[in-house]
Amino acid sequence: MILDIHFLLRVGAALVAAGVISFLATPLVKSLANRVGAIDVPKDNRRMHTVPIPRMGGLAIFLGFLISVLFFSKQVTRELQSILLGAIVLVILGVFDDKYALGAKLKLFFQLVAAAIVVFYGGLRIDRLTNPFGDSLYSYWDFGVFSYPITIIWIVAITNAVNFIDGLDGLACGVSCISAAFQLLIALLVSDSQVSILMAALTGACLGFVPYNFNPAKIFMGDTGSTFLGFMLATVSIQGLFKAYTVISFIVPFLLLGLPIFDICFAVIRRVAHGKSPMEADRGHFHHRLIDMGFSQKQSVAIAYVLTGLLGLAAVLLTVSGAMKALIMLGAIVLVGAIGMRVILGDKPHAKFWHHVKHGVPPAPNRAQNNSPAPETPAPDEDQTNE
Repeated sequence: MILDIHFLLRVGAALVAAGVISFLATPLVKSLANRVGAIDVPKDNRRMHTVPIPRMGGLAIFLGFLISVLFFSKQVTRELQSILLGAIVLVILGVFDDKYALGAKLKLFFQLVAAAIVVFYGGLRIDRLTNPFGDSLYSYWDFGVFSYPITIIWIVAITNAVNFIDGLDGLACGVSCISAAFQLLIALLVSDSQVSILMAALTGACLGFVPYNFNPAKIFMGDTGSTFLGFMLATVSIQGLFKAYTVISFIVPFLLLGLPIFDICFAVIRRVAHGKSPMEADRGHFHHRLIDMGFSQKQSVAIAYVLTGLLGLAAVLLTVSGAMKALIMLGAIVLVGAIGMRVILGDKPHAKFWHHVKHGVPPAPNRAQNNSPAPETPAPDEDQTNE
């Protein structure tokens, strides 16, 4: 690994420029969202906010990213053209969805169109995976003609996975930012210049928007932002991570995008098991479970950040380490899997426990196991304030 100081400065400039543009553009986008009526009104129990909040903030993220990439990229290759064209399709779709709340089938159609642009015009495909059980370092599983549907499914799945976790203030944007930052670090370690610029711009654009999106959020990024971020993370992982010639390189993208992948897999399984459509919204996502366990929005988002950071660190170690790769990979999967399963399978009575812990009140005794009658308590004085 040989990193040129001028290249590092260009990467850093791309990150800063995207952040500044995104930060300055967000108030303008917020004003535009209010003007056109792109407002998220809390109308069901899935939403954690209680007052109407403007959406479409992802437009500011996209502007910061696009301007930075076009300015700092030395050449706009056919691959990069396809990624940007697909992103533009999804951003336009997201703007209309944030305003008019489009149907799931229509959104899925345009997501497939965006993925097809990348696959057929840009030539980006997951055409093979390295075989960890092969006889040599360069043994592969070649997908052949199946590389086309596999790549399209990957892009659409990750696009929706990031959209699915966009349920708490700062959650999807922050998780995407952390994943992009680790992809940037890996790209620098393997000296991939184009992926480095893309991920620097994406990281900076997220950082510029996050201050407006932290709880209590002043603006949501909406589908404009969540689908754009998911699309970029998916396509750039194909361009960079899936092309690496290491024995277990195919694990790295799954680690970096582990939380969204985990959430969408359980969402699909949960909905199908209950006889619902996989695209039908519900209140059973990872972040909903954390809230039901008694964590606040900020605590739930912090937990998601930590888990994403641990997975990202494991991905970096898998990229640069030696014989300990398999153990690190296994440890990360077991850790996140155990925490995730505990959250997914946990029941709501835990919320009472965390309430008692938070307020320092001992839990009420379990009367089912104590047959003796409860002692009588004197009637409260009428003048006493009921806290």
